[in-house]
Amino acid sequence: MLEAINQWILGLGAEYGVNPYIFGAIYIGAIPFFIASIGWLVKRARAGQSTVLPTMMAGFFFVSAYLYLALVGENIPVWVWIFLAALVVYGAWSQVRQTRKKIAEAKAVGEAS
Repeated sequence: MLEAINQWILGLGAEYGVNPYIFGAIYIGAIPFFIASIGWLVKRARAGQSTVLPTMMAGFFFVSAYLYLALVGENIPVWVWIFLAALVVYGAWSQVRQTRKKIAEAKAVGEAS
């Protein structure tokens, strides 16, 4: 059964010109960098410094696997792009809320000290 799943995944990759294992490696590999960027963003926001660079880096790591898909992929159906856009918008909105909450909590702890 695992071999059938592997062949299906590789078949999709071949159909769209993307190596699914490279996509997965970028997707998983970007997670620690994304988390570090969010931590950096919160630290700078708490210190009252500019958060532009950590925000841009977090955004890059958030979409890095999809950038690979956009640059290397071929004949990607429109519905895939719509689905990915919805995922990115929802994920960004969710992360912004979570980051704002962390910044507010960090400021509250700093003010209480």
